[in-house]
Amino acid sequence: MSNSIKLITGNSHPELAKLVAKKLHVEVAKILPVKLTNQEISIIIGESVRDEDVFILQTNCGEINDHLMELLMIISACKSASARRITAVLPCYPYSRADKKDKARAPITAKLVANMITTCKEYIRLYFGHASQIQGFFDIPVDNLYAEPMLAKYIKENIPDYKNAVVVSPDSGGAKRCTSLADRLDTDFALIHKERKRANEVSRMVLVGEVAGKVAIIVDDMADTCGTLGLAAQVLIEHGAKCVYAIVVHGILSGKALKVINESALSEVVVTNTIPHQEKKEICPKLKTIDISCIISEAIRRTHNGESVSYLFSNAPGL
Repeated sequence: MSNSIKLITGNSHPELAKLVAKKLHVEVAKILPVKLTNQEISIIIGESVRDEDVFILQTNCGEINDHLMELLMIISACKSASARRITAVLPCYPYSRADKKDKARAPITAKLVANMITTCKEYIRLYFGHASQIQGFFDIPVDNLYAEPMLAKYIKENIPDYKNAVVVSPDSGGAKRCTSLADRLDTDFALIHKERKRANEVSRMVLVGEVAGKVAIIVDDMADTCGTLGLAAQVLIEHGAKCVYAIVVHGILSGKALKVINESALSEVVVTNTIPHQEKKEICPKLKTIDISCIISEAIRRTHNGESVSYLFSNAPGL
């Protein structure tokens, strides 16, 4: 790996940055992001980035607004320090669920975030996005990578009798993602139609498809309070599924999520490490991890060397 690459991270997910740096055979650049007593944020980059290829890894978790501000400030600091190229790496895009105007007078916050980053006029790599249309919010180059190859790899290696499985989408919005994964695994597909009383509260679920006597694998892009996963698992068991797994790209796991998982019919809930959850695994033994640092590091390497990134759209690194 050339020495002209710099990997910088804020306070959002330093553990993931270390995993990516290890695979790239580089060190995470020295940086001091501090929240002052008046709640302002201070950023100091502790080494030169002049004429370097800088990659800034910052994800969506915890104090989201502070981490977003850190990202913008790090970009600004690198620009004023004469970095050759600056690439923002966002494993989980902030405000990705606010991608459309679904209520009167509601803001499209995902577009607002895109505008703020575009104002910096730098290159951005959007990893594992909640909605692919977010790419269109930017006027700068964007790559939206997919976790599907890593999910398929995990299922083949870790779920017994996966060939007798059915991939289940917990809502109509995820049908395309789940059918693609089912085709890749050569398995059946089912869909759960859900009706909501209000945000994060599901009132009724209806199963479309056959799961009796099969391993049910619920696939979703985001799990927040996990109410949907808990209810979906119960519906699948009631319809004769042998066991139920849930595989989720972004494990937000807020509120009573861990309690819901522990008390549910789910055998395992598998999430990627786009969001840190190591402490939550100690509370919830059903929680497992897919490490996506290999995809991020390979995408960074290919970008740095001017190689095609499209290979990663359908292949897990090393396969």
